[in-house]
Amino acid sequence: MSSKKTISEETVAAEEIVEAEQEDVLSDEPDQDADAGATAPEPAMAPQKKRGVGIISWLALLLSVLALAAIGVDYQRDRSSAGETAQSDAALRTLTASVNATQNSLLTLEQNVSALSELDAEQKAAIDRFGRQLGQRLQQLESLPGRMATVEAAMSSLQGISTGARDAWLLAEAEYYMQIANAQLQLARNPELAALALTHADERILQLADPRLTNIRQALADEMRALDALDKPDTAGITLVLSSLAATVESLPLKQDTAVRDDVSADSGVDPELTGMDRAMASLRNAVDGIVSVRRADEALQPLIAPDAQYFLRANLALQFQAARLALLQGEEAIFRQSLDDANDWLESYYDPDTTAVQSARVTISEIRNSVFLIAMPDISGSLRLLRQFNVLSDAAAVARPTPEEVDDAAEPEEPEQDQ
Repeated sequence: MSSKKTISEETVAAEEIVEAEQEDVLSDEPDQDADAGATAPEPAMAPQKKRGVGIISWLALLLSVLALAAIGVDYQRDRSSAGETAQSDAALRTLTASVNATQNSLLTLEQNVSALSELDAEQKAAIDRFGRQLGQRLQQLESLPGRMATVEAAMSSLQGISTGARDAWLLAEAEYYMQIANAQLQLARNPELAALALTHADERILQLADPRLTNIRQALADEMRALDALDKPDTAGITLVLSSLAATVESLPLKQDTAVRDDVSADSGVDPELTGMDRAMASLRNAVDGIVSVRRADEALQPLIAPDAQYFLRANLALQFQAARLALLQGEEAIFRQSLDDANDWLESYYDPDTTAVQSARVTISEIRNSVFLIAMPDISGSLRLLRQFNVLSDAAAVARPTPEEVDDAAEPEEPEQDQ
């Protein structure tokens, strides 16, 4: 507006100059009545004055054209400024919407992390409790053969113990070991302990030296041979691998760390061979290019993770590996697979998939997930079923067999009745 005002003032000043020159010309014309008889050189000066008036007119016209051109340039500049302002407003609105979406996503992530942190203590307590229970059961199982041997020695030292009581005790022991073998194989998926329990059961039946138990010993031999031929998973090795994955969680790089490093390297990307004015222009061009960034509108915005959220993310990822380890020891296939799937999804979503460490962790998870519970366990319940049938038949025969008192009563002759 100031430039328009200046040009208008220049135009008015030029018009005033032209009017003043015209008045001077009119005032310089000779008075015919007063100077009729005088002789002067006015006719010779008239053409010069006309030429002066023409030059001034052309000068005024030129100033008017310049003023109109300046007005057009200002108008065009105002239109360009208005378009740039509209574009800046649109970019600002888009940026504001992106920031709001990022804040909402970050708030949702913080809420999820808070919920996971609340479950963290409960899950750790449950894992510790399950670990203690499993350790106690393993200790009891390991100490069971010694305890049984002690009981057998004590029973053997007793005087007057009947053969039937000893046989019943050995059969009860064999049945107990068979139950342990089935539980270890079907629930804990531990063929080593199952084979050990079947071995103890066969030893108890061997001590009975009863030919009627030959079919049971044959079934035990078949079951132990099936367990020996079974392709056993390396449970101990897999638990160690899961513990190693949980320990390396802290060193895995996140996606946002890589993005920040790329942005820094892109901002400082000036050719070191440039010097002088070329280097200054390249730096200025990079600075201007960094002001406005172009992003596809259909790309999903990934919110940045706060430092506190990073700590909980890594802690919960390590906790998923520990949960999978405990589920493997307890034979919980569904929990084992779900824990590994959650850990793989978190690695894909929040960690840099292009790094070797993350790729190796994901490959290890896939190999472990598909190699543990795919082995079909054999059926070892046949020997236990035959032993129970033998016990039922033995009990039925014992009920039908007469007691020694009944045999003695039947052998005594009846006294004849005396006549009164």
